[in-house]
Amino acid sequence: MKVIIFGATGMVGQSALRECLLDDKVQEILIIGRKRAVTEHKKIKQIELENVADLSSIEHDITGFDACFFSLGVSSAGMKEEEYTKITYDITLSVAKKLSGLNPQMTFIYVSGRGTDSSEKGRSMWARVKGKTENDLLRLPFKAAYMFRPGLIIPLNDVKSKTKLYQLVYDTLKPVYPLLKKLNGVITSEQVGKAMIHVASNGYSDPLIESQEIKKISMLI
Repeated sequence: MKVIIFGATGMVGQSALRECLLDDKVQEILIIGRKRAVTEHKKIKQIELENVADLSSIEHDITGFDACFFSLGVSSAGMKEEEYTKITYDITLSVAKKLSGLNPQMTFIYVSGRGTDSSEKGRSMWARVKGKTENDLLRLPFKAAYMFRPGLIIPLNDVKSKTKLYQLVYDTLKPVYPLLKKLNGVITSEQVGKAMIHVASNGYSDPLIESQEIKKISMLI
């Protein structure tokens, strides 16, 4: 399986990358981002692109792939809806439209979030924008598209959050990780990565995949 990863320096992207490197089913990994990921490996090719929404200059490089793991995004804290939409919706759909045209047999996995509003009419701004993003991704002509909706993710295996405040919280919570992992809505970074690979390889019965399903799927790999 040949995989493209967007957001490889973020916590979910790091998790997906780590599990792809460990899984023999994944032969090739293309990382696309504004900066190079730290990891160097024979499976990996990296492309630095200042404007990741415009893939026209690398069409040849992004053709012939089986899956895309898209976890690029930002926190909505302090952002206006127009600005958040530009980053969350516009960039994601621009990338997905290009990839679906070049790779009609691709499976596209988008990392959304618990509480996303599929109706696009709720009071929560981020949930509406994420809901519209999900809905429009599901209309694109991919082989399949899946929306991962994790809640609290516990970072394992040296996976770190790029947001210093979030990482501080994770470091503080480390002593209670064993207890947190028993809760249905809590998953680990390793489980997210494994579930993404399994769904990309085997599909799933529902395009909207919540934390409990992510946890169950991860045990199948």
